[in-house]
Amino acid sequence: MKTTYFKIHEADNVAIALEQLAPGSEIQFTGGSCTAAETIPRGHKVALADLEPGQDVIKYGYPIGRATKRVPAGSWVHSHNMRTNLEGTLEYEYRPSYSVRTGEAGTPGTAVPVETAPPARPAPTPAGPTFKGYRRKNGAVGVRNEIWIIPTVSCANHTADVLAKLASVDFGDACDGIFAFPHNSGCSQLGDDHRMTQKLLAAIAKHPNAGGVLLVSLGCENNNIHEFLPVLGDYDRDRFRVLVTQEAGDELGTGLELLRELAEIVKQDKRVRVPASELKIAFKCGGSDSLSGVTANPLCGTVADRITSLGGSAVLTEVPEMFGAETILMNRADSRETFEKVVNLINSFKQYYLDYGQPVYENPSPGNKEGGITTLEEKSLGCVQKGGRAVVSDTLDYGEPVRRPGLNLMTGPGNDNVSITDLVASGAQILLFTTGRGNPLGTAIPCIKLSSNTALYERKRHWIDFNAGTIVDGDSLEKLSEKLWKLVLEVASGKKTRSEINGFREIMLFKNGVLL
Repeated sequence: MKTTYFKIHEADNVAIALEQLAPGSEIQFTGGSCTAAETIPRGHKVALADLEPGQDVIKYGYPIGRATKRVPAGSWVHSHNMRTNLEGTLEYEYRPSYSVRTGEAGTPGTAVPVETAPPARPAPTPAGPTFKGYRRKNGAVGVRNEIWIIPTVSCANHTADVLAKLASVDFGDACDGIFAFPHNSGCSQLGDDHRMTQKLLAAIAKHPNAGGVLLVSLGCENNNIHEFLPVLGDYDRDRFRVLVTQEAGDELGTGLELLRELAEIVKQDKRVRVPASELKIAFKCGGSDSLSGVTANPLCGTVADRITSLGGSAVLTEVPEMFGAETILMNRADSRETFEKVVNLINSFKQYYLDYGQPVYENPSPGNKEGGITTLEEKSLGCVQKGGRAVVSDTLDYGEPVRRPGLNLMTGPGNDNVSITDLVASGAQILLFTTGRGNPLGTAIPCIKLSSNTALYERKRHWIDFNAGTIVDGDSLEKLSEKLWKLVLEVASGKKTRSEINGFREIMLFKNGVLL
């Protein structure tokens, strides 16, 4: 008999309808059964037992809110009869769920249940998994060898776009591609906002996937070249060029000559064999549905576990989508110091909302709700699955590079464009992006797009690289994990993702302040 529902955890009192359930449909589950009392939309929750007013609704083994009225077994559970339990900022107590043993040679600790703590994993060896990447002068490794054209101000966006198109035709085959990254900032900003723009652009410009960089300035902006270059700090001057369009007689001709110079340098670069431990992998979800936290996100979690166990780094952002599940991450902190940093990350972002007089828990989005997600706790418990069970080793602010192996939590909103830009700025070379409703978005680094359900994969194969939806059809998480890991290493070695093939490459800088 075909399974038409999915119960995630044995303690859950709701299940997910894998297809629309008609009234009278029988629902059998471990320890009992019930009958659908009404139409249950695909992807939405059905009560497996009677729920009384105020009773917790349990999914993933955790409360995702509470019933607002009596909900008989077999009934549809959604916004009309349940609400969030969350409100305001909180105080937290460090209750480590793992005993963290420090690895050797700078590798991350191994997170294991306190009562069964084994010795730490050994340090990565050359015999471990590898990929073919580009070793940069500063020791960093890129998975692409591209030329990036970065405007210092939005006024130079179109010039950068035109230069990228002309250069791609003339000598684009000298590297993995020549790309412009227009954005929304660079002038009329003050204080922290101005510094934030500079910090993010500097981090992106120094990304190891860029073998050469052309900075394009208008000349009169707040973030002019004389103000911006010092922010770059130590950088490979052989691989940077500067174009100030107000000063050049023919900015397109001058820009093309500068790009040609970079192409002559970059085309000499060759891929070399590199340990997979040098990968920094970022994780993001967008357009989530109720299966995202069951299929695609836990699958990403196995990659996070794998890369951190090898001594590499995983980066997770979307701080508002940690609210309600933050203690799971806090209790995986490798020390009390890291725990305090995570607490500050969470409460600072809540305060950001409160400073603007906005509700902290104004989430999920309309699309999330249509896909079956009701409360922020439910969304967050699915979202944090992307971090697997890895030890949380550090937190990062906007524009801060990854400093430590292990799972890094980066500040940033849930907004897709802004958060993927934050992840690029962290130095992550590859992004795994899960979606249940579909999203073609790409960014400056290769983006592996995973669908949470097979229907989306079959409808949008030109967007999606990997179908995680077969997990609910019986494929094992272990089998798909091996397949996804193989794809990650192939992409790291040069295989193009759908977003790269489609030319979807966007950045958007976070802004929070006065605009002159």
